[in-house]
Order: sequence, then C-alpha cells, then structure tokens
Amino acid sequence: MGRVLILHTGGTIGCRASSEGHKPDPEFARLLRRRLADSGEPELPEFDVIELHTLIDSANLTPAHWAQIAGLLVIHWQDYDGFLVLHGTDTMAYSAAALSFMLPGQDKPVIFTGSQIPLSERRSDGLDNVINGLHLCQRPGLAEVCIYFNGRLLRGNRTTKLKATELDAFASPNHPPLGVAGIRLEPEAGLLLPPTPLCFRIPEFDPEAVTVLSLYPGISARAARALLDDEGVRGAVMLSFGVGNPPDANTELMQVLAAAVERGQVIVNRTHCLYGKVDQGTYATGNSLNRIGVTPGGDLTLEAAFAKLHYLLAMETDPGRVRELMRRPLRGEMSA
Repeated sequence: MGRVLILHTGGTIGCRASSEGHKPDPEFARLLRRRLADSGEPELPEFDVIELHTLIDSANLTPAHWAQIAGLLVIHWQDYDGFLVLHGTDTMAYSAAALSFMLPGQDKPVIFTGSQIPLSERRSDGLDNVINGLHLCQRPGLAEVCIYFNGRLLRGNRTTKLKATELDAFASPNHPPLGVAGIRLEPEAGLLLPPTPLCFRIPEFDPEAVTVLSLYPGISARAARALLDDEGVRGAVMLSFGVGNPPDANTELMQVLAAAVERGQVIVNRTHCLYGKVDQGTYATGNSLNRIGVTPGGDLTLEAAFAKLHYLLAMETDPGRVRELMRRPLRGEMSA
C-alpha cells in the first residue's frame, strides 16, 4: 500500500451549485474524505489532501499555474508514492502536457482527474475517477503524467478534451489508451514511458510568449499580422488545413509568416484535424511552409503543441534550438 498526495487545484469536481452557477465548495476536502470512507472500496492507499490557497477555475488557467502546480509536486516528491491532481476539465489537457515537460525525469505517477458533475451532486462521476486515480498512483512502473477519466488512462500530453457535457470527455486521438478500466485496472506495460532519473525543470513562463493562429478560408494577412506583430510574441501554434496546408495563393499572408520566422519567431504548424499528422511535403501548398521555415508539428495535439512551445521558449533563447526540439519527441508527446 502506497501513500498518495491529492492536490486539489479547482474545477467542477470541487464545486457546489449556487444561484450564480457552480462555485468552489469550501468543505470539499471534508466531503471527499467522507465519500471515500463511505465507498467501501478496499485497499485504498493512505492519502493526504492539500488545496491551492486560491482555487483555479480552469477557464482562468494561465501558464503561471503550471509552474505553481509542478512546484508543489516537487516540494512533496520524496514524501509520497504518487500524486493525484484534481483539475478542471476545460484546460486539464494543457496542464497535463505542460507538467510532462517540466518533469522530464520522474519515477512516480502523476495522475490528473476531475469530473463533469460536482462530487456534491447526485450521479457525480467524480468519486469513480478519484478511486481509480488513487489506485493508479500506487501502480509500479507507471512513471509519467497521465489523465484518468471515465475508465481510461491516457498519456497526458496526448490528450484533448473532446466533449463538453458527456462523461467520456477526453480522447487521445493519435495514441492508444495506456489502460482501460475493466475487471482489472492494469496499464499496458509496453505503452508506458520508462522511469527515468529525477530531473525537474520548472521555468518562469511568459504568458504572452505564445499565441495561436487559426487559418480559415479567406483569412487576411492583416488578421495574422495582428497576432504576430507583437514584440511579446516569440512563437505561435498555427492551425492549418489537412496535412498542414496553408492558403499559399494568399501571398501577403505567406509574407507575414515568412517575416515572423525571419525575425526569430517559432511558428509550429499543426493541423485542424484531430487525427493524423502534419506532412508539409505532401502538397505544394504545404511545401511552401518548408521554404519559409515554418516548423511541422507532426501529430501533436493543440494542447501539447501550445504547452511544449511555451516550455521550450521559457528554457531556450535560441529559436533554432526551439525549432529542433519541437520536431523531436521529448516525453512521448508525438510520434517519431
């Protein structure tokens, strides 16, 4: 039996209904302990619960919160066998991806979970997610950042929130689940990252460093320039069509992208599609991005691309080095 730290950062699981909508429940930690004690679940590990002083509504998440969460885990790293992070679902995949890069060497599981229905309400999915998350936190050989939700264990930096209101909210489009809860709850050993020597790298994030440029039919150069011509922006995740194609007939738009790369901004090309990966050489339109130095993002999710670019720009000063690392799997976030 292990010992687990439950870190409550906020989100639906810890809310209670009010006349103004769901709000954080000040008695959540007590409610959680009571619900777990009443569950009759055998062999739960010992656990402690700590809460952020100011809980995060996940819609208000910023990159600074990633460093705050990671820092708390590192402080307590030697005291526990695993860590269960309760987090709002809207931006959970961003946080899980970011922590996977800040904990490049870890020897214990970090499991993110939460719920679509508050624990204080009937039919809440939160208790099952917490119980299975606690069991996973004492699983030998599991040494990476994951999301457990609705019976599935997913690699954190391969995950995206797919559904707003259904209980199976998360998916891992380009990577199989690491495990599926059935009669047994066993991760697939062949899919897991190996434990690595401890290494924590928690940078100070600049919230303005990364933007997202979404291409759409008829997008103007002016719209792209408004995002990129900002001295605080050092990189952008660009959402393109199909296997990574831009509207290259829009020469003014292409000039805006080329100018951004020329002045040292890192532009990472990711497809709008959930499945598949960017291949900038398949079509002539995509190949135009190779010529101007846009970095292909492979099969990164938007959340992983955004978090990885933020992390690398916070750690590296050379844009060329950032471009190189964006193309390379660091923590299982993309296919080689």
